[in-house]
Amino acid sequence: MENGGGKGDVPDDANEHCPGTQSEEAGKSDACAGCPNQQICATAPKGPDPDVVAIVERLATVKHKLLVLSGKGGVGKSTFSAQLSFALAEMDHQVGLLDIDICGPSIPKMLGLEGQDIHQSNLGWSPVYVESNLGVMSIGFMLPNPDDAVIWRGPRKNGLIKQFLKDVDWGEIDYLVVDAPPGTSDEHISIVQYLQATGIDGAIIVTTPQQVSLIDVRKEISFCKKVGVPVLGVVENMSGLRQPLSDLRFVKSDGAGETDATEWALNYIKEKAPELLSVMACSEVFDSSKGGAEKMCHEMGVPFLGKVPMDPQLCKAAEEGRSCFADQKCSASAPALQNIVKKLIKTE
Repeated sequence: MENGGGKGDVPDDANEHCPGTQSEEAGKSDACAGCPNQQICATAPKGPDPDVVAIVERLATVKHKLLVLSGKGGVGKSTFSAQLSFALAEMDHQVGLLDIDICGPSIPKMLGLEGQDIHQSNLGWSPVYVESNLGVMSIGFMLPNPDDAVIWRGPRKNGLIKQFLKDVDWGEIDYLVVDAPPGTSDEHISIVQYLQATGIDGAIIVTTPQQVSLIDVRKEISFCKKVGVPVLGVVENMSGLRQPLSDLRFVKSDGAGETDATEWALNYIKEKAPELLSVMACSEVFDSSKGGAEKMCHEMGVPFLGKVPMDPQLCKAAEEGRSCFADQKCSASAPALQNIVKKLIKTE
């Protein structure tokens, strides 16, 4: 395919005579008309950026940088980012969690930090700390009202991401976990461009088992390969509902509706088969008959990190802003998450 040769990177699906993504004409020239990348190229940062030097200097004290991505929204990416950060902190690492989901910042809620403010010093913006070794930064701390919508175009989003990377004083930390929004849009191009200059370890991609999610995850993996970000692995989240039988709710249905039968059912089990109360109840929520994330990883040549079951106790931990590893309540999900974290640490 002909292109503007020598004027920057040219995507595989670009139009003929593409000027290149780093050209000042990217997304604006006549050759860009109808290109699927036109809007992204038009709004993405171009050419040498003097702020990149400041970002490199700021992040020189960060040993490892992990990007958490998802092709599809609603797959539990932010829950995974939060629990990954908790797990690393509980392993005595110094951890930073950066939320760049500008329009849907849920990290403050999931870390129990709602209502907190960012403080500034002569060293820059100070993260909000959950523990002494776990700091968090999010636009959620900047909103005067948590119900306010963030209605920003690409350049303004890119500007805030750059400011987070350039101005937040993380100090000497072992891991910076970056929670990105779903998809492959402006925020992703910006964070990759800035982090690549500092040395990014790679991306962890979160999905659910069904094809509706995996279709978009394939695009996310392709994005990583095109921009040169190593895929550290894929996590299959919500991989079947799993919870203790004793936590289930039972109902009786009749023509008039439903009545709660939980107390009756549990007493009956306790009397007739008490050993069942220690059994884990499992159910497939999403269709994984096509092989799920594990098969997709094999086909696309990327590591499969493991499966995390849908655990109501994990959902509750996220709602309450606490670690799922702090007690024994998340008995279905915590061991699976710990195994995934161990694989990641070994990969480093």
